[in-house]
Amino acid sequence: MADTAAALSHVCVHFPGKALGPIDLAVAAGEIVTLVGASGAGKSTTLRLLAGLERPSQGTLTRAAGPGRTGFVFQSPTLMPWADAAANVALPLELSGLARDAARQRAVQALADVGLGDRSDARPNQLSGGMAMRVSLARALVTAPDLLLLDEPFAALDSVTRRRLIEDIHRLWAARAAPPAIVFVTHDVEEAVYLAHRVVVLSSASGRVTADLPCPGLLPRPDGWRTEADYRAAVEAVAGALEAAMGEAR
Repeated sequence: MADTAAALSHVCVHFPGKALGPIDLAVAAGEIVTLVGASGAGKSTTLRLLAGLERPSQGTLTRAAGPGRTGFVFQSPTLMPWADAAANVALPLELSGLARDAARQRAVQALADVGLGDRSDARPNQLSGGMAMRVSLARALVTAPDLLLLDEPFAALDSVTRRRLIEDIHRLWAARAAPPAIVFVTHDVEEAVYLAHRVVVLSSASGRVTADLPCPGLLPRPDGWRTEADYRAAVEAVAGALEAAMGEAR
């Protein structure tokens, strides 16, 4: 088995009136995994655990990524409204101690990598929703993370923009000599299958893993792959597993 980027072993998290787990999930270095489940199933909590932002009430968290080696893209772009795109992207580099000019230079390149090479001076209110999310993605990637976590980043975008951003993720992932491990939360079953090596389904009742399903084919996806029979079969398998997981809450 490939080296592990992050893993949760028998992890439980206790909240007032609710507990999630036990959660067992391992993500290999360079692997892309999608998490699906109903609202409240613990998808965002699982990401926060993998990021080290949430501490388990019990169980073990293992992370290979050192300080500054994890990128996180939230549901909204969370950009500083007073700063231009390059300054927003440069922020994690400056916080790590890199000089401002050098950080901005790397930020401008990261923006070019996500198709915004001509928007480095734009403020967030001058960007479309898709552009703002690209800035957020560039900010997460500018440190060349070993682990990239994305929490439903495309939920508010139209389907065409979503597809383009997924292709961008695949392209940028494949361009790295050592691709990062990626964990991506989504409610969209077709998106989940298209994006990942495997789809993990979380129980609505407990947040535990109820299904771990491989996705066929190679990444990045070839043109027209969404019409392939293997893709459609995988989508139906994940949809069935998700329906069963949601039924646990009834």
